[in-house]
Amino acid sequence: MKRNGPIRRFRMPWRRKVHRNVKDRLFRFLFEKDKEALLQLYNALNGTNYHDASELQIVTIENAVYVVMKNDLAFVLAGTLNLYEHQSTYNPNIPVRFLIYLAEEYQKLIERAEVSIYGSTRIQLPTPRCVVFYNGEKDSPEESVLKLSDAFANKERQADVELQVRMLNINYGHNKELMDRCRTLAEYAEFVAVSRQYINEGMKLQEALNAAIDYCLEHGILYETLREHRSEVLGMLLEEFDVDKYERTIRMEGVEQGIQQGVQQGIERTNRLTKLLLAQNRTEDLKRSLEDPEYQAALFHEFDL
Repeated sequence: MKRNGPIRRFRMPWRRKVHRNVKDRLFRFLFEKDKEALLQLYNALNGTNYHDASELQIVTIENAVYVVMKNDLAFVLAGTLNLYEHQSTYNPNIPVRFLIYLAEEYQKLIERAEVSIYGSTRIQLPTPRCVVFYNGEKDSPEESVLKLSDAFANKERQADVELQVRMLNINYGHNKELMDRCRTLAEYAEFVAVSRQYINEGMKLQEALNAAIDYCLEHGILYETLREHRSEVLGMLLEEFDVDKYERTIRMEGVEQGIQQGVQQGIERTNRLTKLLLAQNRTEDLKRSLEDPEYQAALFHEFDL
């Protein structure tokens, strides 16, 4: 299928979605194999102008028996420990994951330096910078900050620890300034958008991905990577793709979200009823409503809640 120019509009609703882990693998492959691209991404994010990619020290957590979780990209540069994650599904728990990654990374760095945390000399640690690149379908601002403290149960007490994660929307057409400064990131976003377009048009998965690769090669999008590693990239995209599993996961997430929303609405409804009863000095009705669901339902009806 031929196109006259880069796809700029996506008018049809997406009937399928690429498996969330698929793009994570490609994202990591693009930047981990090319230190120049990773340095460009770092500069684009931080407004810096470093030139020597050899100064990047890759410390990404890899699969191992003793590692519970692995992260996408991690590297040390200019006294900073940069933790980068890609997400195609919104996850409010990402700060907790980053906390685990950070502890694992610091442990590795301390062991490599052969110093003791029990010694009398303060250990110098690289400053953490945590970033999530998001390109899922949930509406998301250009940039937002997720905080570990949002997960703490007791909001009235000042926490002794905090961790902030910078979340950037990298869907095609978003964060233009960032995309202009990092060509690989911009081309990755366009490749994902083109792939989704072909899948939406009803093509079988492998056919759609091959068509997307052909299109991108024709238009110079991720050209070197796709030309030299076409079969490897295609294998990455196909390896973990499972439409039925993905759709079941999406349905389950929808059920869980609906339950959470229902619980929250129930709490808010009960709070409104409590305020109304207290305002009318109906303490006995309030007590009975908390003990008798049917009586509470009748009061909801009475106050039109």
